[in-house]
Amino acid sequence: MQEIYTIVFLDAMFFKEKRDNQSKDVCLYNIIGINLYGKKDCLGISISETENPKYWLGVLNELKNRGVKDILICSTDGLNGF
Repeated sequence: MQEIYTIVFLDAMFFKEKRDNQSKDVCLYNIIGINLYGKKDCLGISISETENPKYWLGVLNELKNRGVKDILICSTDGLNGF
């Protein structure tokens, strides 16, 4: 993990999870960063039941706690609350 990332992509995708012969939608949060040297880092992957801004706030706070000090560009898909 680097202290500075030139760009960070924040996106969530939905897929079906099958558990105990039941299927339900779950949300997979993806955080990909490109560091100052142009290399991609997977900064995090997490799973939740839905996509919402409060969960993203927790994800971003976790990045901060893990040592990320600055993100120059943050790419999102327009979720309200970003």
